Amino acid sequence: MAVAVGGLTALTLWSRPDPGPLDVAVAVLSLAAGMLQLWRPVGGALVATVLAVASPVATPAATTGALQVAWRTRFRTGAAVALAGVAAHLLQWLRYPNPSLGFDWWALLVTVAYGALLGWGTLARSHRDLVMSLRERARRAEAEQGRLVAEARAAERRGLAHEMHDVLANRLSLVATHAGALEFRPDAPPEKVALAAGVVRSGVHQALEELRQVIVLLREDEPAGSGGPGPTASDFEALVAETREAGQPVGVDGGLPWEEMPPSLGRTAFRVVQEGLTNARKHATGNEVAVSLSGAPGAELEITIVNDLAAPGTGPAAPGGGLGLVGLTERVRLAGGRLDHERIDGRFRLRARLPWPT
Repeated sequence: MAVAVGGLTALTLWSRPDPGPLDVAVAVLSLAAGMLQLWRPVGGALVATVLAVASPVATPAATTGALQVAWRTRFRTGAAVALAGVAAHLLQWLRYPNPSLGFDWWALLVTVAYGALLGWGTLARSHRDLVMSLRERARRAEAEQGRLVAEARAAERRGLAHEMHDVLANRLSLVATHAGALEFRPDAPPEKVALAAGVVRSGVHQALEELRQVIVLLREDEPAGSGGPGPTASDFEALVAETREAGQPVGVDGGLPWEEMPPSLGRTAFRVVQEGLTNARKHATGNEVAVSLSGAPGAELEITIVNDLAAPGTGPAAPGGGLGLVGLTERVRLAGGRLDHERIDGRFRLRARLPWPT
């Protein structure tokens, strides 16, 4: 500001045919008014405008002030300062007339100049406000998306904790029943005692496996709190049949011994297939879905679901914020596995890998 206003003021002073002490004093005061515009744009602009009546040397500071006011204040205030600038320069012509230009042309020139300054400043202010508004919207949208993702993860952890709670209760009650039978009938035949002891041992082993996942949830500071036994092959067939009845072709490659899988692993695998079919039904209605299942105890269980993406313009996609995949990723992570999804060559692929203990 100091360089711009100072340079233009000095150039105007130098171009005066016979500058006097008044012109020098106005030059110094207009430079101070230009600096004042940085903190008080309206006050600095009005001071420079008044000085412009006394000498043309203050014109750079007055016009700069009009631009500053238009840029940093409301339009009404900027228009008022611009009108004051026009009036000041019309009075300036009465003190320093220019016969070669004429009053009419001078009035037109001053009006156009201040109108351009007012429009330029208003446009710059509108652009600045728009950019700030877009940045604020982006910040709020990012914060809202982060909140929704956190809520989805928390809801998935709570759901897992509910399931583990019921499964543990079922396991431990079974163990307690057989242990109570051993205590109540110490004279039972050896084969029955061995059978009951085997049930107790197996139940404790499975309960410990379930407890491991509950501990993971507790480390996430989530309370444990409805679930049930693991899914069966008939549950999986019913899920596929339901999707086909909804008009979605489904092809299944491979199979899993659902009844032999640990309940927690079976529920997670079933949830992966369910979410994959749901996504295909919502976003690629009518396109064929390929489900591939493979794995064995002691190795890795792998589930891959692939479907063609809907062609552009074929119809609106069903509403959804993508939080189902967020929750599913959290569930698979808590089970010790990993899940990835991607769009490639016009197809959507969902793949989950889960550890399958022996």
